[in-house]
Amino acid sequence: MALTDAQQQEIDAARSAAHQTRRPTVPALEAMLFTATPVLDHGFVRVVDYMGDDAAIVQAARVSYGRGTKAVSEDRGLIRYLMRHRHSTPFEMCEIKYHVKLPIFVARQWIRHRTANVNEYSARYSILDREFYIPAAENLAAQSSMNRQGRGAVLEGAEAARVLDLLREDATRNYDHYVEMLNEDEKGEPIDPGRQGLARELGRMNLTLNAYTQWYWKTDLHNLFNFLSLRADAHAQYEIRVYAEAMMQSAEAWVPIATGAFRDYRLGAVTFSAQMLGILRRMLAGEAVEQADSGLSKREWRELMDTIGRGL
Repeated sequence: MALTDAQQQEIDAARSAAHQTRRPTVPALEAMLFTATPVLDHGFVRVVDYMGDDAAIVQAARVSYGRGTKAVSEDRGLIRYLMRHRHSTPFEMCEIKYHVKLPIFVARQWIRHRTANVNEYSARYSILDREFYIPAAENLAAQSSMNRQGRGAVLEGAEAARVLDLLREDATRNYDHYVEMLNEDEKGEPIDPGRQGLARELGRMNLTLNAYTQWYWKTDLHNLFNFLSLRADAHAQYEIRVYAEAMMQSAEAWVPIATGAFRDYRLGAVTFSAQMLGILRRMLAGEAVEQADSGLSKREWRELMDTIGRGL
């Protein structure tokens, strides 16, 4: 990922500015402000602003007037209790804003998380960059035969090379046609002064979904954790998972106690249904339980056995 000179100058100027404040700040996250973390081949994630910290969660839960009214160990215990029992409101008191550069197809998946404030780069107003996501060889996989929205074996040899060639050719050709229809170069200057170009809001429809877009994405901590619980999961699509992993790093710097609780009780945890819990109790009591008399479907049974390490 390479920022343009203009982007880097803008970030450097913002990063060099200092602001005095009486509100709580987090030194570890302050150090990350305006630093773009590379993601994929041309993308990035950077923290633009934030509000609150671990203490703000505790303050909201206790509705206290100050900060430091309890020991840190007690604060940790309370935050873990809130996470464990899914008390979401105190986590909503913390907010964070990201600037993200990502492929359009990832953005369309991401936007399904509707509990955020989003403002996207406007291709009606500006010209999109000539940048496209091309998967690395190890991420170029066939369709899974078991999962309709997952990947199977990695493509190799001539087949993989052909797919990569097609991705590059199509993206490049369509962008060339995009520029031709607009009659503008990447700086917005006319290519042929004697010809009128197509409106930008129409020309953009010819671009491939691996073209990059950008947006500002602001959300509260509760909904950030909801996003990360799905997108930082090992089963999430790789191209969105790497963005979630970059955001996890900023969350750990921002609210380390809350993020630790999230890892333990959400990201690294599993949920058993009442039936599954009953089966586990029967097994612990020494009873041999089979799928046929468990009351679970074959899929539920397989998931339970995989979770407790008894899968085939």
